[in-house]
Amino acid sequence: MAELLFETYGVPSIAYGVDAAFSYKYNQQHGVCDKDGLAICPGFTTTHVIPFIDGEPMYQGSCRTNIGGYHITDYMKQLLSLKYPHHMARFSWEKVEDLKMEHCYIAPDYVSEARLFQKGTKEAEDKTRLWQLPWVPPPTEEPPSEEEIARKAAIKEKQGQRLREMAEAKRSSRINELENESHGLEFLLQQLEQVEEHDIPSFLSATGYVSKQEVESALLKVRQSLLKAKGEPKAEQAELEEKTDPAGGERFPLLNIPDNMLTPEQVKEKKRQLFLKTTSEGRQRAKQKRYEEELERERRNQQDEQKRLENPELYLEQLHAKYKDLSEKVEQRKRLKTNGGHTNGNSFSGSVGRGERLNAAQRERMRLLTTAAFDRGKGEDTFGARDEDWQLYKLMSKDNDDDDEAPDEHEAELARLTSRLQEVDPTFVPKTDTTNPQSVEAPRFRPLTQEDFQIFFGVERFRCPEILFNPNWIGIDQAGLDEMAGVSIRRLPTKGQELEERLTSSVFLTGGSSLFPGMSERLEAGIRMIRPCGSPIRIVKALDPILDAWRGASAYAAAAHFPTQTFTKEDYYEKGEDCVRRYQFRYYTL
Repeated sequence: MAELLFETYGVPSIAYGVDAAFSYKYNQQHGVCDKDGLAICPGFTTTHVIPFIDGEPMYQGSCRTNIGGYHITDYMKQLLSLKYPHHMARFSWEKVEDLKMEHCYIAPDYVSEARLFQKGTKEAEDKTRLWQLPWVPPPTEEPPSEEEIARKAAIKEKQGQRLREMAEAKRSSRINELENESHGLEFLLQQLEQVEEHDIPSFLSATGYVSKQEVESALLKVRQSLLKAKGEPKAEQAELEEKTDPAGGERFPLLNIPDNMLTPEQVKEKKRQLFLKTTSEGRQRAKQKRYEEELERERRNQQDEQKRLENPELYLEQLHAKYKDLSEKVEQRKRLKTNGGHTNGNSFSGSVGRGERLNAAQRERMRLLTTAAFDRGKGEDTFGARDEDWQLYKLMSKDNDDDDEAPDEHEAELARLTSRLQEVDPTFVPKTDTTNPQSVEAPRFRPLTQEDFQIFFGVERFRCPEILFNPNWIGIDQAGLDEMAGVSIRRLPTKGQELEERLTSSVFLTGGSSLFPGMSERLEAGIRMIRPCGSPIRIVKALDPILDAWRGASAYAAAAHFPTQTFTKEDYYEKGEDCVRRYQFRYYTL
């Protein structure tokens, strides 16, 4: 510091001092403290204890801890951030500093004070402080008036009418297109009647059709689409649909002809007809299966209705029992499908992943893969050169897991029972599928209220400044204020009961952190515990704990002998920095 001031800023002379000593001398001048005493200064980052004997500081007995108001503010900021994580941005350093100076206090007995808040007594409620953050209530929506409802209904009806008109126009346009296409195909069929059989392919080459049967099939499909567009009854559509699917020999004439008797174009057409026939048959089988399932469902409903009419109470009881049994089976199956069917030794099912449970289809695929790898791994890889290799590939890549992917009859029956119970039992509530995350209802968040923007200060008011007496709470393994007073007295080179009593009779408090309410009482109780019984203890506080250090330094600088207490720039350049190390600060005598 001396080097910076002398060489950079060119100051003429410098004097150093300790803020606690300046404040003690200033208050001694005003009769607040005696010539013998202890100056305790809990500052911003450090805390000092300096003993004074005959008005002079005894630096041999002074001690310091690295804790002060900065640590109290930081500790309070951490506690509030953990308590209210959604308002962390509100806890700026300046705001927490203001809250500390406004609300914090020193508890006479920390354990007793904490128990008050733990029990939630009336006294604890009175000591709790509230900080209301800015909050704007959300706008309340008033219910619409009858005129507003009528106006919205008129607008909605107008929009609906417009959509209906657009749909009708689109439907009319579609009907016109289908009628024109139907007339064109009918005219084409009339022309084909006048064309010889062997000239038909060349005649149809420009139209995109290959045979007369294909034209007739296209005409039937157009007529069917036209009936659907016009909204004709389903009976007529079904009758026309039967015409659309004639016998296989009429619709697919090339399937029964060997390939060596066909031209390349006809072979391609035969493959296409084979594909169409397979698709059509599959569609017919699916339609027949749906029809049979519908008949079976209606038959079961009729039987259930007959049972219900015979004995409604017994029927409802049996229906509920069957629903409960099926729902448990379905849940168990889904649980096994997700987690597996093994246990972990603690008799809890569902603890093993699905990878440890292979069904029959998966085991077969694993066997095929193992066989292929063993057979093909001995020499050159020729997989795919033969037709049976591709058949093996189809089996291995097939992913129709019969046990997992196929529709379960229990689930279908459960759906039927659920629908039936909803019809006959108004109080029935179906179970939710807990294994399906999409079926679980998302949590509903309530709107924020004024209470959500309130910050309560309870134990934080006395817990934060308590670290001045217990620094180990924040990881600083040093002594507290009351222990520092005893350490400072023990470090004095001059011992004696009378001197120690004079020092404890004038314990002087200064510094910003001494402004906490209850500081004097708590410090007196702490020093009394380390002093002999009956020792006189008096705690005094500075007139202005924050500015008295500056006032004492100002009075010292204004004294006549102040120049003799400084060292000049010439001394620094002549003697070097050793003169600063040997510098002994002496106070003026009042």
